[in-house]
Amino acid sequence: MRVVFMGTPEFSVPVLEALAREHEVVAAYSQPPRPAGRGKHLRPSPVQARAEELGIETRTPLNFKDETDRQAFADLKADVAVVVAYGLILPQAILDAPEKGCLNIHASLLPRWRGAAPIHRAIMAGDAETGICIMQMEAGLDTGPVRLRRATEIGATETTGELHDRLSVMGASMIIEALAHLDTLPSEAQPDEGVTYAAKIDKAEARIDWTAPAADVTRKINGLSPFPGAWCEIAGERVKLLRARQTDGHGAAGDVLGGFTIACGAGAVQVLEAQRAGKKPMAAAQVLQALTLPERLD
Repeated sequence: MRVVFMGTPEFSVPVLEALAREHEVVAAYSQPPRPAGRGKHLRPSPVQARAEELGIETRTPLNFKDETDRQAFADLKADVAVVVAYGLILPQAILDAPEKGCLNIHASLLPRWRGAAPIHRAIMAGDAETGICIMQMEAGLDTGPVRLRRATEIGATETTGELHDRLSVMGASMIIEALAHLDTLPSEAQPDEGVTYAAKIDKAEARIDWTAPAADVTRKINGLSPFPGAWCEIAGERVKLLRARQTDGHGAAGDVLGGFTIACGAGAVQVLEAQRAGKKPMAAAQVLQALTLPERLD
């Protein structure tokens, strides 16, 4: 099958690799290179870098407002386009160009968590499960009919980084299955009930409020790990907390109850992994060898 691939971040790379093994990927579209690193040199996206390694033509238009870019896409005469975290809104002309339309791999159980940050939001909300939906794209934001759906449980201390990697591999497997049976797959319209939106993560959300219930604090820590990383100040130093679990414990919010266990507005949180500024992530015990916690955290 002639496939156009459209994606940008690391999450999309396993899907590109799977498609390249099974189909003819006639072009890979990605966001343009962005300044990165201390020197702010232009760095290609993970998808562009991997596509070039695979010998796949890469294209990085800013958008599809230019008719030349739209025509170049149509001229590929693709059977289908596969879209995974591309980062651009596709106009109707692009959605209609491939013979079988555009399929999106979305990391949630639609209609729950439409939008930009479904993995973070699922963990932060305390969802018991999430999954992958292969969706036939239409003009609305993640509103198209679902062609294939698969659920997976979220572990009690699973972080967004870990779930991200699992869902990426899951999506790669599912799109190969979907393309193999595309003509016979059902097309399930999304219900109007149960719609939620996964707003983009704002760094302002990352500071920990110890007056919140322990369940909420735990979900924030795991849901924002590894990026942007929930944080608190310890002895004037900003420390990212990267994994936690809810535990028994009582005290005023912010009280250190022993080890790296902190009292919350209700219950307590045990920090399992953390990262000091300029250091690598470490187990909590290693952090405590170098950093003495005060009696209370703000």
